Amino acid sequence: MKAGCYSNRELSWLKFNGRVLEEAEDSTVPLAERLTFASIFQSNLDEFFMVRVGSLHDQMLYSPNLCENKTGMNPQQQIAAILDESRELCSRKDRVYFDLMAQMQELCGVELINFAKLSEEEAAYLEVYFNTEIRPLISPQVVGKRQPFPFLKNKEIYAIVELEAKSSEKIGIVPCNNGLFDRLIQLKTDPNRFMLVEELILHFAPQIFDHYKIKSKSLLRVVRNADLETEEESVFDEFQTEEKTDYREAMVELIKRRKKLCAVRAELSRAMNEEVVKKLCEHLDLPREQVFYTEAPLDLSFVFQIQDYLKTRPEFFYEKRVPQKSAMIRDEMPVMEQIAKKDILLCYPYESIQPFLRLLVEAAEDPEVVSVKMTLYRVAKYSKVVEALIKAAENGKEVVVLVELRARFDEENNIEWSRRLEEAGCRIIYGLDGLKVHSKLCLITRKTKKKIQYITQIGTGNYNEKTSTLYTDFSLMTASTDIGLEALMVFNALSMGQICEPETKHLMVAPNGLRQGLLKLMDEEIAVAKKGGHGYIGVKLNSLTDKVLIGKLIEASQAGVKIDMVIRGMCCLNPGIKGYTDNITVVSIVGRFLEHARIYMFGTGERQKLYISSADFMTRNMVHRIEVAVCVEADPLRRRIAQMFKLMMADNVKGRLMRPDGTYVRRQVRKKEINSQELFYAQAYEQAEKEQRERQEKEAKEAKKAGKDTAAHKAVKTGKKEALPHKAATKGARQGEKKK
Repeated sequence: MKAGCYSNRELSWLKFNGRVLEEAEDSTVPLAERLTFASIFQSNLDEFFMVRVGSLHDQMLYSPNLCENKTGMNPQQQIAAILDESRELCSRKDRVYFDLMAQMQELCGVELINFAKLSEEEAAYLEVYFNTEIRPLISPQVVGKRQPFPFLKNKEIYAIVELEAKSSEKIGIVPCNNGLFDRLIQLKTDPNRFMLVEELILHFAPQIFDHYKIKSKSLLRVVRNADLETEEESVFDEFQTEEKTDYREAMVELIKRRKKLCAVRAELSRAMNEEVVKKLCEHLDLPREQVFYTEAPLDLSFVFQIQDYLKTRPEFFYEKRVPQKSAMIRDEMPVMEQIAKKDILLCYPYESIQPFLRLLVEAAEDPEVVSVKMTLYRVAKYSKVVEALIKAAENGKEVVVLVELRARFDEENNIEWSRRLEEAGCRIIYGLDGLKVHSKLCLITRKTKKKIQYITQIGTGNYNEKTSTLYTDFSLMTASTDIGLEALMVFNALSMGQICEPETKHLMVAPNGLRQGLLKLMDEEIAVAKKGGHGYIGVKLNSLTDKVLIGKLIEASQAGVKIDMVIRGMCCLNPGIKGYTDNITVVSIVGRFLEHARIYMFGTGERQKLYISSADFMTRNMVHRIEVAVCVEADPLRRRIAQMFKLMMADNVKGRLMRPDGTYVRRQVRKKEINSQELFYAQAYEQAEKEQRERQEKEAKEAKKAGKDTAAHKAVKTGKKEALPHKAATKGARQGEKKK
C-alpha cells in the first residue's frame, strides 16, 4: 500500500484545530463569535495535550520503539512534530487574538488593558482594588530549601517571579485563580475597560515580595496529562485487594489521581532567565522543548464575560437560531402513538429534542409501560432525561440505566447522576471490563392485553439537551419489533456482562459486529463496481483513523467505487492519489454548529442501504467500545438523510476540501453560496411556518363552522399571520451568511 495514502493521526487533528482557528480569522464571521472560536481553539489544544500528548508521553516511557501503524512514527518523533506544529498554530492564535481585540476596541469601545495604558487615576484605583480585594486572599510562596516547590494545578494560572536573595536565587509563586475573586476586573472610571486579575497580581509582585529584588517575572500555566486508560485496571485491582469492589468508588479514586499526573506543557507569558526556566522544568519534570511562550492571555475563557457586555449589540453575534418543532410530530397526539404509526427522525439542532423528552415522560406515566432501558454517556448538568428516568422508577417501572463513568471529563457529573438514579430505584450498570459503552440507545417496553410493544430510539449524539442545540445529530424513534428485539439483545448482554453476538440484522453492534458489517457492505460495493456497475460509499464522521477500514476504502477506490466523505476532524486517509484514492473526495465542515452525526451509505437508488450510528471509523470505536448503528428503513427518512448528505458534500462556505498532501482548502464559490448548516435551519423554519399556516387555516375552518371569530379566523380573513418569533432568523437563514 502506498505510504502517501496515510496521514498521522495527531498531525491530522492539529490540522482540524487549525480549521477552527480559521473561523476566528474569518472576517465574514461576526466579531464576538470569532473570539469564541479563538477560545475553542485554545481549549481544544489543552485537551489534545492532556489526552493525546499525555498518551504519547506514557508510550515514550514504556514503549519508546512502538511505531504508529500508518506513518511509522515512534512516540518521540510524533511529540516533536506536534510541538513544531503547535508552536506555529499558537503564533497564529496570538496574532488573531490581538487583531480581534483591536477591532473590539475600535468598533465596540471594549478594551483589555495593561498598566502601560492606564491614567494616573486608573492606576490609583487598581492599586486600592489590589490591596483591598486581592491581596488579603492570595497565598504567595517562596521556593527554597525549607519551602518545597508547590503542586501546580492543571490549567490554573500562577505569577512566577525570579527573586534575588543574599545567598542564592529563589523563585516566588502566587496562585492567580483561587475562585475567591473575579478574573475580569472592570475599571470604575470606564466600564468598557478591563484588566485580567493575573496581570494585576503580577504587576504588584514587588509589593508581595517586598523583601526581595525581582529580576524577572511572568505568568505560568501548566497543562497536565489526563490519559488514565493505562491506569484503570491497576486501580480497580488495587481497590479489590483492599476489599473495595465498588466500581464507582474506584472511578472517584481515578479522578483524584488524574489531577496529579505529570505536566505535558507549560506556557509563559514573558521571557525569563533561562536558568529559572530550567529550574521550573526540573520541578515540573517537563522537557524544556515543551515550554511555550504566549503573547495572548494564557486562558481565553474570559472572552465569554466580555461578550456578556455586548449582548445589546446583535451585529457582533450570529443571528439567533432556535430549534424548531419537527414536522413529523403532532402536539395533540401522544408521541408513542405517533411512533407506532411511522418511524420518526429528529435532526438536531435544527429540530427540537422536545419530542424525545415527551416520549420519556409519557413512558414514565403510561401504565402499560413496564420498562425503560437506556445508555447514558454524557448528559446535561441539569438533565431532564435523568429526571424522566427517575420519575419512571418512582412510578414503578423497571428502569435499567447503563451509566458510562469513563466518559472523559464528564466522570464526576456521571458519578453524581448514577447516585441519584440509584437512590430513585433505578438499576445501574457500568458496562464491561475494558469496553466503554458509547452507544446512544433507549428501549421502552409496553405490555398491552394484545401484545408486547417496543419503542426504540437510536441516536448519533448524547442525551444532552444543551448540546442538542449546538451539535448536529440524528435521533431515530421506531416501533419496529425487529429493531426492538435486537436492542433488547444488546441490553441483556450488557446486563450480564457479555458482548452482544454479531447476529443482528437491523443493528450493527461493536465490537463484534460493526467493523465486520461495514467491511461486508464495502465488499458488496466493490463487487458491483468490478462488474461495471455504479458502486458508491458515502460516510459522515467525526474521525477516520482505523487502518482496517481505511485499507478497505482504498481497495474500493481502486475498484472504481465512488466514495464521498464528510469528516469534521481527523482523517488519516489522503484522497486523490492516482491509482489508490483518486475516487475518494473528503470534505470537512467547521462552522457555527459542531458536526457530530454519523452516516453510513452504501449503494444508490433502490439498493441503497443507509445507517446512522454513534461510531466513528476509529479503532477504539470498532474494537474497544459498545457502539450501535441502525439501518434506516423508512424511505422518506432515508431520502431526507441522503439529501442532507449531498448538500453537505456541496458546502462551499464552511466546507473545506482535503488535498492529496493532507492539507485543506476552501472551495471557490462559482454560482451561489452553499452553507449547509444555514440552509438546514432555513428549511426547519420554513417548515415551521408552513405548519403554523396550516394550523391557522384549520382553526379558522373550525371556527367558521362554529360561528366563532377566533384570532386564527381573523388572521385568515385579514390575510395577516400571527407573529412568528423566528421570522428574522428565517430571512437570515435564507440569505446565508452575509459578509459583515
